Amino acid sequence: MTDFEGAPERKFARAGEAPLVVADGQVIEGYASYFGKRDKGGDVVMPGAYAASLKALAAAGRRVKMLWQHDPAQPIGIWDEVREDDKGLYVKGRLLADVARAREAAALIDAGAIDGLSIGYRTVKAQKDGKGQRLLSELELWEVSLVTFPMLPEARVGSKGESLEGEALRELAQVFEEARGALARPSGEN
Repeated sequence: MTDFEGAPERKFARAGEAPLVVADGQVIEGYASYFGKRDKGGDVVMPGAYAASLKALAAAGRRVKMLWQHDPAQPIGIWDEVREDDKGLYVKGRLLADVARAREAAALIDAGAIDGLSIGYRTVKAQKDGKGQRLLSELELWEVSLVTFPMLPEARVGSKGESLEGEALRELAQVFEEARGALARPSGEN
C-alpha cells in the first residue's frame, strides 16, 4: 500500500441505475462515485474508500461541499446526505434557490445539458495492480460538483422525467466529443 500526498484530484461520474434527480426544482440526489469501475484515468475506487473521511467530517461538524464545476468560488447548494452503500458514494442535497448559478444548474440538469457528478478529493491510500490500474482504498473527500464532462462513462445521470431521446442525444454527444479528441491529437499519436 502506498500513501499519496499532494494536490487535490477529481473523479467524474454519471449515475447509472439510479439517475441524478432534481425534485421540486432544488432537491438533487444520485451517485457521485461507483465502486469497482475503472475510469478513463485508470483508477478504481474500492468499497470503504470514503468511510474514514466521512467519519472525520462528521466528527468535526463539517460537510462535503456542493460546487459548480469544481470551482471553490461557486458553491451552489448543500449536500444533506453523503454516504457509502454497496454501489458507491450516494449524495442527496439541495440546490440553493437564492443562488443564481444553482437555478441555472437545476435548469441545465432538467434539460439534460448537464449530466455529471465529480468528486474532489486527496488520495490517502492507493496501490497499483498488475493491470495498470490504481486501486484507491482511502480518499479524503472534499467536494462533489455538478459537471459537464464525467470521467466514468459507465455511470449515467438522468434528470427527472428523462426520455430515451435525451439519452440517445447524450450518447451521440459523447461520440462527437471522443472524435474531436482524436482529431486534436498530432498524427501518429494513439
